[in-house]
Amino acid sequence: MVSGCWITQADRVRWQQQAALTLAAILAGCDDLPLIARAGGTLAGHVAGAGAGNVFAAWHRVLAMGDVLGTPLSGGSRPRTRSSRGGVRVTLTATVPAGERNGVTS
Repeated sequence: MVSGCWITQADRVRWQQQAALTLAAILAGCDDLPLIARAGGTLAGHVAGAGAGNVFAAWHRVLAMGDVLGTPLSGGSRPRTRSSRGGVRVTLTATVPAGERNGVTS
């Protein structure tokens, strides 16, 4: 809860949009900083917590991402997938708790 109210999907979407706008503003004002990415743009997203497997699967599906690679963890797994959209490399990872599937059936 935030300020006595439940967090809505609209709140989460607004926070993600604000984060993207903040990043754009930082990058626009810092032309002299060394690059984080080696070549081209890179967008990375990470999902964690309860339901992470289903969230990962939903983003994987909507972004039409490639094969899913996995890394076993002592308490679950870490699926990873990559694709490219408009010349930007997109990487999606998740930390999926033990006993929960990553939701991707491809």
